[in-house]
Amino acid sequence: MQVQPRIEKKHLDSAIEASQAYLLARQYSPGYWWAELESNVSMTAEVVLLHKIWRTDTGRPLAKATAHLLAEQRAHGGWELFYGDGGDLNTSIEAYMALKLLGLTADHPALARARAFILAKGGISRARIFTKIHLALIGCYDWRGVPSIPPWVMLLPEAFPVNIYEMSSWARGSTVPLLIVFDRKPVFAVEPAITLDELFVEGRAQARFDLPRSSSDWWANLFVDLDWGFKLAESLGAVPLREEGLKAAERWVLERQEATGDWGGIIPAMLNSLLALRCLDYDPHDPVVERGMAAVDRFAIETESTYRLQPCVSPVWDTALTMRALVDSGLPPDHPALAAAGTWLLKKQILDYGDWAVKNRTGPPGGWAFEFDNRFYPDVDDTAVVVMALDAVRLADETAKGQAIARAVCWVASMQCRGGGWAAFDIDNDAHWLNSLPYADLKAMIDPNTADVTARVLEMYGRCRLIPAAAGAQRALDYLRRTQEPEGCWFGRWGVNYLYGTSGVLSALAAFAPAERTAIERAAAWLRGCQNTDGGWGETCGSYVDRTLMGQGPSTASQTAWALLGLIDASRVARFSDSSALERGLAYLVETQKADGSWDEPYFTGTGFPGHFYLKYHLYQQHFPLSALGRYRRLLS
Repeated sequence: MQVQPRIEKKHLDSAIEASQAYLLARQYSPGYWWAELESNVSMTAEVVLLHKIWRTDTGRPLAKATAHLLAEQRAHGGWELFYGDGGDLNTSIEAYMALKLLGLTADHPALARARAFILAKGGISRARIFTKIHLALIGCYDWRGVPSIPPWVMLLPEAFPVNIYEMSSWARGSTVPLLIVFDRKPVFAVEPAITLDELFVEGRAQARFDLPRSSSDWWANLFVDLDWGFKLAESLGAVPLREEGLKAAERWVLERQEATGDWGGIIPAMLNSLLALRCLDYDPHDPVVERGMAAVDRFAIETESTYRLQPCVSPVWDTALTMRALVDSGLPPDHPALAAAGTWLLKKQILDYGDWAVKNRTGPPGGWAFEFDNRFYPDVDDTAVVVMALDAVRLADETAKGQAIARAVCWVASMQCRGGGWAAFDIDNDAHWLNSLPYADLKAMIDPNTADVTARVLEMYGRCRLIPAAAGAQRALDYLRRTQEPEGCWFGRWGVNYLYGTSGVLSALAAFAPAERTAIERAAAWLRGCQNTDGGWGETCGSYVDRTLMGQGPSTASQTAWALLGLIDASRVARFSDSSALERGLAYLVETQKADGSWDEPYFTGTGFPGHFYLKYHLYQQHFPLSALGRYRRLLS
């Protein structure tokens, strides 16, 4: 496609140079990039609860958590799940709980506004199960309203249709320790002692603690009936293999703690593991507990006035994507910053067998994880991006780089699912009935193959000039054909949402299967059709629950960059008569760039659990625009 630029080349060059300088100045001395991974305030609230339960709060700056929680309260009285969502019931209940634990009283103006918001949304009885679990730990909710999971679940063999490895890695890491918590059903004394009776619309005394039934999901109703049986067995002291199951759960938790103290690289698994150890009467000074608490502390961000928790940390992801952006924008492959980053990534390759090997009996280890340390849970998405980042740079030890890439590619190939695509952490982790468990109201119990991860793998094959097995490649392309939406776009599991999925698949098809012209042109037409009048693109997190919102939302730097990257890559292999979408999109990025080379966006464009948990990667708004500007400049030349 012949492109007539709307912006002058000198302005494009200037924008690229400023963005490069901004990112280069933020590289850490060991070679990596790492920025905040923001979520809603429930992470901070739950860590406050943890320290109150362990009585470790006096050693942490939790008074600053009060300031953070109050600052994040919105005018309507509630707290948000993602920026601009109008307030979320569960997030608001947990923030309210934390503020009371931190010493605010019910008549505080902020809590009075929050209480009105929460009651208008239905109060505690309408909250999700995980919120109710946290309240039950301190006597603010009844354990009768929390599902029971018998400890003997730990003893079910891997070959059995029901076992812990049918859960997604994140659900498994959070659930196994909860088996111990659910068995003990503790009510911990905390200081100050609080109640939340004022958050029951019907009054605490009149509240019902029955698990909800479904009008359409017979699996869900079957599990509610089974839960009644589990609770009866508990009341009679007749839970079979109870002690053996608890011992197996304790052993599993201890075995999966990293030397650094982390569990699974995510706060929910870390908090639940520490709660399990508290239920087992571990001493606060036990090395396992001290390492775990230190790991939680490392997820905290403390400023002069506030204290908040990240749900996870993303240095491998941030580093690989930033490297790609710098290469895309013309930095030499042997630039010292890229060489240092590549060498750091080589050291982070995981050569141990993790939980993925339970279902994948053939693959050699060789993937990368998202975090600094997470040897049990490398993921396909990170690994594919790291391979592309390494392939594009020149290191002092090219032999070691080549061996690392070869090992990673073998591991990724072995992780292809029977559906033809790739999932994030596991192979064939698609037992959809698990999402009907009463405990699974986040609908995130499994890790099936997705279009965005599958696209990343195919892009890796194409960009790195790799030749996959013909049958595997055909199955992957068939999967992408099947999952293209009628409108021409693709769903985005790990980024918001159809803009993310569509951009990724377009880049993959352009690099690996340029003959897929029909699919490429339909997707590109969809992207052009949802461009905003200001030249940018945006999509709200609400598109996960309301399909009519696909591709709609205020323009953001990261989502504009995704759309541009998809269109730029597609333009190399398909014919488009109109280049104005590209020109307007690039002009939007150049015009909204700040003087220091950065971009601002308040919106959340990363996805944890669709419909339930969202993320804001603070580097997304920096390196993705740089990639788009750089690839556009290459397109011009």
